[in-house]
Amino acid sequence: MNDLRAERLQVMLSPEELTAVDDFRFKHRMPTRAAAVRELLKFGLAAADVDAAAGVKSSNFGVFGRGPGGHVQGEPDGETNP
Repeated sequence: MNDLRAERLQVMLSPEELTAVDDFRFKHRMPTRAAAVRELLKFGLAAADVDAAAGVKSSNFGVFGRGPGGHVQGEPDGETNP
């Protein structure tokens, strides 16, 4: 893999998503959030072939489900367990 990183990618994360990235980072002793995100991206691309069909919103690809009030941790359909 080419280590030249000429492109910048800005990603907005919910507090829960950022906590998940940070937990992964510290558990695996990664030096930066960027390194953790690159490693998670590598794992995700190796594990799944995502078909981003026309009309699919980027929010459908979040780590946690979304409820009527925004990001909530819970089931993928947006429902939370009591």
